[in-house]
Amino acid sequence: MADDFIIVGTAGHVDHGKTVLVRALTGVDTDRLREEKERGISIELGFAPLTLPSGRTLGLVDVPGHERFIRQMLAGAGGMDLVMWVVAADEGVMPQTREHLDIINLLRVKRGVLVLTKVDLVDGDWLDLVEEEVREAVAGTVLEHAPLVRVSAVTGQGIDDLREILDREAAATPPKEAGGLARLPVDRVFKVAGFGTVVTGTLWSGRLKVGQNVALMPQGLITRVRGLQVHGRGVEEGVAGQRVAVNLAGVEVGQLERGCVVTEPGAFAPTTRLDAELYLLPTARALAHRTRVRLYLGTAEAFGRVLLLDRDEMAPGETAFVQLVLEETVVAARGDRFVLRSYSPMTTIGGGEVVEARVRRHKRYRPEVLASLAVRRQGDPAALVRETLAAAAAPVSWPELAERAGIQEPDLRELLPQLVAAGQAEVLEAEGTRLAVAADLMRQWEARLRQALADYHRQYPLRPGLPRESLRSRLFSRLEGRQFLACLSHWEREGRIKTDGAFVFLADFSPRPAPEEEPWLAGVREAYRAGWQQPPDWHEVTVGLPAEKAEELLAYLVRQGDLVKVAEDLYFHREAVEAAQEQIAAYIRQHGGILLGEARDLLASSRKYILPLLEYFDRIKFTKRVGDKRILY
Repeated sequence: MADDFIIVGTAGHVDHGKTVLVRALTGVDTDRLREEKERGISIELGFAPLTLPSGRTLGLVDVPGHERFIRQMLAGAGGMDLVMWVVAADEGVMPQTREHLDIINLLRVKRGVLVLTKVDLVDGDWLDLVEEEVREAVAGTVLEHAPLVRVSAVTGQGIDDLREILDREAAATPPKEAGGLARLPVDRVFKVAGFGTVVTGTLWSGRLKVGQNVALMPQGLITRVRGLQVHGRGVEEGVAGQRVAVNLAGVEVGQLERGCVVTEPGAFAPTTRLDAELYLLPTARALAHRTRVRLYLGTAEAFGRVLLLDRDEMAPGETAFVQLVLEETVVAARGDRFVLRSYSPMTTIGGGEVVEARVRRHKRYRPEVLASLAVRRQGDPAALVRETLAAAAAPVSWPELAERAGIQEPDLRELLPQLVAAGQAEVLEAEGTRLAVAADLMRQWEARLRQALADYHRQYPLRPGLPRESLRSRLFSRLEGRQFLACLSHWEREGRIKTDGAFVFLADFSPRPAPEEEPWLAGVREAYRAGWQQPPDWHEVTVGLPAEKAEELLAYLVRQGDLVKVAEDLYFHREAVEAAQEQIAAYIRQHGGILLGEARDLLASSRKYILPLLEYFDRIKFTKRVGDKRILY
């Protein structure tokens, strides 16, 4: 049986016996600070291993109950899988008991045990009244159907029953995601002599291994795991659900604080803006647009403002989509639960769920924004991928798409073929990287591309196509080079376009002159063939043609291979060039080389034509100049 994969925490009013209860269950006194001993209350989080009758070992978190230490309570509550909601029988449900219940409910700690402590101090009738009060308090909350146990840490009454109940509840509690990205919200930072900086927290997901490189966010520090401990035992690996102490290499205590996150490099980007679904407690005041609040997410606290997207004021008991604009950076992911407290006085006013952590500023009262948030809140993987692709302005790599959509890559690999088959997505290949893009966006781009190419072919019927980089700058300037090439490759495979070197053209297009141009082109070809090694001047054969038209026809003849550009404004017929190559090659083989004058006489031409022709042969690596002679390359 695996140990330490479930975290159980306490919650309840100050001095209701949480710490004494923990000591009775575990034998560990979690009041570790001298000030806590002197004052008799918990100030910081306390931790202890809890061994249950089945042999399962849980991680137990004892949180402060005093209202002044609510931040510490929230830091512990964020990692709880199972909660013991503690009520002292001699006092009943108190204000802090109710606030802790609100927090448990807002964080959706779905399993718990209701624990009545100090039962040795009251009689049976009073105890029945308190139990009835407890049941009324939890009605309509996540703890409504939680089991209840009466205990006394002094006499030991009910302690064994509590262990049995915790064992049963723990067995029914699903473990955290051990296969996801490593994510450890830090609740303590301290220094150990001879080891250096140590951080502790509950590993929310993934695994941490000794020697692994990790990122400390939002600080952006990259470091290495020197050592790991779980409940004082050195381990090689920490797994999601465990309380873990991490010894970090090369980091000073002053560089870190509660609220930072240990994760994998590149896994999470810090943000100051979150899209969220917010529930305002019925006991809270109405919340106005741009109200300043305190956000508690994981172990982090951040000040910020609530931007209401579809109303100017939120009434108590209402739920709405909001955007949280923060004054400090936080690390968040879709699905994270959070709590909001008022800026002053500090009371819990609501909480909810992060819908998206990588967001832009939204315009208010936009139906499409609210519809998008509703899809993301629903959390259906296929809908999330569709929505993420619809919001993307460019093809997205599969790992980035999985991160943006908040799903695992294996799920994405299964989903994308289904979306492609349904005509909702396209998969592209770019330099060995797979990209995905919304099918609607690809269709829009293709329509623009085909129109641009059709217009270009109509304007320049003799050109091979639109230059690729010109096409990108005109229509696809927002795409990176590899994204653009991936789109072109996709359309070419689909038979919509063709590419030839640096040119792009419609699949059914080929350069062709107008009927009235054919006789003129035939005449030009014949004039150059007749000129042979003393070709005519291009400007002479194009007399009477507009300069732009002449250039188009010349470029067409060169691309068709009828003419060869030997030098600026000097063209030879292809057959004349081929014949010259054969004659010069034969001469060099017989004589070991050829001089300029010898080439001139051999080809029955003049220096004006033969020198540029020989230099052209050098450029194409047919010949090579050695001194005054040329030899075969």
